[in-house]
Amino acid sequence: MEGVGGVLALLLAVLMGAAAGVGVLYAYQNSRGKSRIEQGEAEAKRVIGEAETRARSVVKEAEDKSKSALDEVEQTSLRRRRELDKEDERLQRRREDLDKRLEKLELREQTLNKRQSRMDKQQNDLQKLESDKLAELQRVAQMTEGEARAELLAAVERDARSDMARTIRQVEAEAREEADTRARDVIALAVQRLASEHVSEISVSVVQLPSDEMKGRIIGRNGRNIRAFELATGVDVVVDDTPEAVTISSFDPVRREVAKRALAKLVVDGRIHPARIEKLVEDSKAEVEAAIREEGERAAYETGIPGLHPEVIKLLGRLKFRTSYGQNQHTHAIETAHIAGMIAAELGADVTLAKAGGLLHDIGKAIDHEVEGTHALIGADFAKRYGVNARVVNCIAAHHHEVEQECVEAYIVEAADAISGARPGARRESLETYIKRVKTLEEIANSFDGVEQSYALQAGREVRIIVRPDSLDEFASLKLARDVARKIEETMQYPGQIKVQVIRETRAVDYAK
Repeated sequence: MEGVGGVLALLLAVLMGAAAGVGVLYAYQNSRGKSRIEQGEAEAKRVIGEAETRARSVVKEAEDKSKSALDEVEQTSLRRRRELDKEDERLQRRREDLDKRLEKLELREQTLNKRQSRMDKQQNDLQKLESDKLAELQRVAQMTEGEARAELLAAVERDARSDMARTIRQVEAEAREEADTRARDVIALAVQRLASEHVSEISVSVVQLPSDEMKGRIIGRNGRNIRAFELATGVDVVVDDTPEAVTISSFDPVRREVAKRALAKLVVDGRIHPARIEKLVEDSKAEVEAAIREEGERAAYETGIPGLHPEVIKLLGRLKFRTSYGQNQHTHAIETAHIAGMIAAELGADVTLAKAGGLLHDIGKAIDHEVEGTHALIGADFAKRYGVNARVVNCIAAHHHEVEQECVEAYIVEAADAISGARPGARRESLETYIKRVKTLEEIANSFDGVEQSYALQAGREVRIIVRPDSLDEFASLKLARDVARKIEETMQYPGQIKVQVIRETRAVDYAK
């Protein structure tokens, strides 16, 4: 439609141009005369003819464009109408499908409701039947449900305890057999390879004299010589009725060794007076210091532990004059280092670290009379202060379970220490200490409930506990053995190991008449 309007406007413009041309022609005729009227009329006709021709062509073109546009619009609208019809049909089919599904769901829901009602009814019938049966069982058994449950649980618990005790015994027996075999091989090989000569040395505090007359010279006029000697050495000199001998008493083994050497030199020299005493005491101190340094370096060299701090070497050498239960601690340290190194080699652990831990494990005993605390913690603190490896420090601190063992070498050092100290003849203890240990073992065993009697046997290496069979079952007996062993480990100090054996026996006696 817009194209037709444009054509009409164009046609109107052409007609107006033609009219304007006629007007011009008339004006020209008036001015120029009649001679040119015919030319003007002819020109006007030509212009009008061209305008009409052009107008017709424009109108026809506009009509063609309009017709093609209308045809295109009609085709588009027809195509859209067809698509809408198809979409309507699809929606209609989906609506019918949804209606069918809804009907099926409603039918299924009705079926499920019917089934649920039947199941509820059956469940109610079953509950009623179960309650009737339970009431009948209680009437027949003359026992309530709680009593029956308690009896059943007790029976199950007894069976479970019996099976558990049997399994525990079997597992422990297998583990013990395998561990004993492996440990026996490793320890036997380590001890066989070491094969060192062991001498139970002790720092002798008795100095022999050539005659009893020497005692008077040692005391001096008004006791001046013995006072000077005690002041210079820091020990106590006991002059008693022991023939041809005096006793030197001191908690410091190094001081006792210095005093022993100085007094022996004075006795040999014969010149005993305060000035001479001070001179010989200073010489003896220098000798002992040199001996300490040499012994420390020898121990490090024999065990192959280089790079130790000089103060650590010095403290290690002081163990030469320290004994424990009659066992020389310097020799014990070297022996423990060798055993620990051999066990570590067999088990694939760090041999050097195990040797260092074994060599230094008792280093705190050299100064335990000067510093408060246990020798393990004292030695660990001293070693840590002088840059010893942290794992070696743990071996020192943990070999008596005073701290947690953090590496396998700590366990090896503990085992090597026990092997070196527990060998027959390695250590000795006084009768008073032995009696106290046996008494403590029996007291620990008797402190547990259900124990009837206990006996310490084999010089305190085994404790046998007899329990009341009506108070403890088999599982409780196994637990009692572990608890007693754990309490012994926590409260006592002893070389080697102590076997805890729990005996539970039931006897039935009758007489035939």
